[in-house]
Formats: sequence, C-alpha cells, structure tokens
Amino acid sequence: MTKTIAAGPTDAAPALARSLKRRHVTMISLGGVIGAGLFVGSSAAIASIGPAVIVSYALAGLIVLIVMQVIAGLAVAVPHAGAFTEYARAGIGRWAGFTSGWLYWYFWAIVIGIEAIAGAAIIAQWVALPLWLIGTAVMLLLTGTNLLSTRSFGEFEFWFSTIKVVAIGLFIIACAAFIFGPGPGVANLTQAGGFAPNGWGAVLAGVTSVLFALVGAEIVTVAAAEAEDSATLVARMASTLILRLSLFYIGAIFLILCIVPWNQVVPGQSPFAAALTVVGIPGAALVMNLVVLVAVLSCLNSAIYVASRALFTLAANGDAPRWMVAIDRRGVPARSILACTAVGFACVLASELSPSGVFAFLVNASGAIIIFVYMLTVLAAIRLGVGTGPLLRWGRHGALAAMLAVLVAMARTPDLAIQLYASLGCLAVVLLAACLSRRPVS
Repeated sequence: MTKTIAAGPTDAAPALARSLKRRHVTMISLGGVIGAGLFVGSSAAIASIGPAVIVSYALAGLIVLIVMQVIAGLAVAVPHAGAFTEYARAGIGRWAGFTSGWLYWYFWAIVIGIEAIAGAAIIAQWVALPLWLIGTAVMLLLTGTNLLSTRSFGEFEFWFSTIKVVAIGLFIIACAAFIFGPGPGVANLTQAGGFAPNGWGAVLAGVTSVLFALVGAEIVTVAAAEAEDSATLVARMASTLILRLSLFYIGAIFLILCIVPWNQVVPGQSPFAAALTVVGIPGAALVMNLVVLVAVLSCLNSAIYVASRALFTLAANGDAPRWMVAIDRRGVPARSILACTAVGFACVLASELSPSGVFAFLVNASGAIIIFVYMLTVLAAIRLGVGTGPLLRWGRHGALAAMLAVLVAMARTPDLAIQLYASLGCLAVVLLAACLSRRPVS
C-alpha cells in the first residue's frame, strides 16, 4: 500500500476551478510535447546523427517514461500538492521545493517568449509587420484566453493539439503508403554511410538534444489539479502518454528517414515538409508552415498556463509574493498569469533590442533547467520510497545516471556547453535565494 504524505501549505490555498475534462487534460499534455521541436528541431538531430537518431529518440523516451512513472507514483503518495515540483519539497525539504518550483517556472516563462517570437517569425511571412508587434499581438490573444477561464484555455488547447495529432496521423498514413508503394522502402536507412554514419558516440550524445524535445509530458500533473476527476487522471495517463508520444516521434522520424536521405536534411528546415515534397503532396511547405504555427501557438498557450500554475503554487507555499496566490471569481489565478506573460513580453523586447546578448543568455540559461527539476523529482521519490516495483526500483537510479550523463555530454559538446554553464549559474542564483529567503531552509 502506498503511503500518503501531507501536501503542505498548498492545502490552505484558494481552490482553482476544476473545469477541465479528461479530453482537455489529454490534449494539454500532448500539446506541451508535440511542438516545433518535432516539426523543425528534429532536422538538426537527423543531420548530426543520421538514421540512428531513431535510437536516440528511443533512449530519450525511456528516460522520460521512467520520470513520468515516478511522477505518477508521487501523485498518489502526495495528493493535492499542486504543481509536480512540490514533490521535491515533500521528499527532500523546503529548499528543494523552492528550487524546483522556481527553476520550473523560469523554464516555462522563457518558453512563453521563445514561442511568441517563433510564432511571429512564421506569421511575418504573410503579414508585413515588425516581429515584436506580431509577437505582442499573439501573446495578448493567448493571455486573454488564459484569463477568460481555465475551461477556455482547455478548449483552445484541445483543438490546437487535435490539429497537431491529426496532422501527424495523416503524415504517417501518406508516407507509409508511399514507402510501401512506389517509394524506396527502407533502403535509405542504411545508405549514405550506414545506419550510424557518425558513430554510436553521436547517437548517445544526441540523446541530449532529443530529450529536450520530449519535455512537457509532466504538464498532465499540473492540469490534472484542475480536472473534474484528478484523482485517477495522472496515474492512468502517465503509463500511456509517453508511449504514445514516442510512437508519434519514432514513427514519424522513421518514415522521414526512409523517404529522405539523412544527409539531404537541412538543419533548421522542416524534414516533414521535405518528406511531403518527395511524396508529391502539393503545397507541402505551406501546409507544414501552418502546422508548425499551430504547434507554436499550442506550446505558447500551454506555457502561459503551466508557468502561472507553478507561480501560484510557489506563492501558496510562501516562496513567492503572497498576493500571487489570489484567484478571481472564475477560479483563475489572474495575477500569476499576468506576471508570467509580463516576463514573456520582456523576452520579446529583449530579442528585438539584444538578440545575441540578453535574450541569448535567457534562452541558454534555460537549457539544462528541466534536467535539474527532473533529477530533484526522482531523488524525492527515492527518499519517499515511491516506486518499489522492479522497473522503478532500478529505473529511478538508471534515470538519474542517464540524466547525469546528459549533463556531462552537454559539457563536452561545444554548442551545448554554454547552455549548461548558464543553467548552472541560474541554479546557483535560485539556491542562494532559497538560503536567503526569510523562512528557514529545512
């Protein structure tokens, strides 16, 4: 029997509206993961690793699967904790909850700015307006959606994510029909240098960049707190969500590699569009631009939601200004939402005034943040004795070792080392803040 642990001060916080349905939560969690990192970012991984990038995705998926299983166990052991970052507080101590919460908030607050800028860049292809103005307009739209009600956020995210899932599904059907029809079959997987043309070291190092594309599966634990039947949602969805996402990622990437030779994939350009062009889909570039835009807007929508709930939970525990914990008559933490989008607006402005200075530092400092948060969560599970089955007993330590290896790989990769060091600097600042904050560190 799983031991239940008190959630702490969050129990006394104002109650958020429980207006999300199961379909909303399902699509919210999918929407946080299926984004531009898949549709465009996968091109860099393919170009640097080759066909064996499929193995990199599988290994990264395994790490996230274990973390999600750990979170599911913690959701049962520490009910009503709020954001999943609070599990670190219950298992390790107040300083860990403070650190995990603020790092997680920072990660998603920066994502708000990044996705707003990415969306603006796409829209600018059709609308002759400055990027900062388009980005501001996009953020105002989705901020309004989040402020209106949790239900309106859920509806927007449901349809955003539905479009993405349907797009991937149709892509898989069209490409599979081409491969097993007039296409080249699987020959491209072993041509142009073989399955692992850059060696298996590149495959293992590639897990570093691929892992970040899968970040966001844990959003389900945040959204479940505002669902009608939150008690059963997390455990049920954690077991299947990442498996479904891995199939989406691995299945789609496998088909791309069968259709387009890996050494013809251009980093920064959508490999999905390249595959559709070979298949003969008219207007492939326009279609993928529209899908990527939907993906970006979906991630922006989710980022505003998650960052505001992380800030709300911090405030409920006394680790952020108490006025942030207030909710309006619709059960929405409006002040937290506005504070988070203010950071997003600042990022958009920084990208305009100092793209290679302030903005570059903000983005780099978020590079390894999520790894630190995941590691604290797994350590909390070990301390609490959550996850006693054979998979989790060994998987918890294996996931910790794998994430440590990812950090080492970042340090040894010139393009990623700056992100690691900036993230470590951010971690040091948060740890110092935890020590200097008024409440004693436990």
